Amino acid sequence: MTPSDPADAATNPEMLIVRISETKDRAAYAALFTRFAPKVKAFVMGQGLTAQEAEDLAQDALLNVWRKAHLFDPSKASAVTWIYSIARNMRIDAARKAKRVRDLPEDLWQGDGERAADDQLCDAQTARSVAALMDTLPVEQKTILRLSFYEDLSHGDIAKALSIPLGTVKSRLRLAMTRLRMGFDTVSGDRV
Repeated sequence: MTPSDPADAATNPEMLIVRISETKDRAAYAALFTRFAPKVKAFVMGQGLTAQEAEDLAQDALLNVWRKAHLFDPSKASAVTWIYSIARNMRIDAARKAKRVRDLPEDLWQGDGERAADDQLCDAQTARSVAALMDTLPVEQKTILRLSFYEDLSHGDIAKALSIPLGTVKSRLRLAMTRLRMGFDTVSGDRV
């Protein structure tokens, strides 16, 4: 087959994604799905998912290919790389979500029981110290800390939300954590 052969264009993943992007071509999507769903399923099963979990993730990944086809740039990556990157990122997100769920107590409303008064006092003092230290941070660092720890956003999501580079988010977060740690060590040392 030559590169200009119409049969090649009909099965070329890059061309299929372009057709999906430009015209929402269902036949192109069906061809892409038929070709890649089993491969993506096998790929994520190799990362420890059960067959059912892998099938669900493969379907979701290929649904994202449909939804995000307009974002595909053949100059940055091949279609195969792009599709597997979507699946890989979804696998990572699923693992993070599973970890958060696994770390939650069975009954979120059930307390830890009665705690000693001195433990409660120490916790209250720590909370006040952290709040006071947070007030000393520049507003940019405080905002990133709040988004990261209180709103549980990823660094990438914070960068998008604030329209700043990912590296800036990471450096501001690192600076803020360093300042808090140094300030907390100072406060803790005063109490001893």
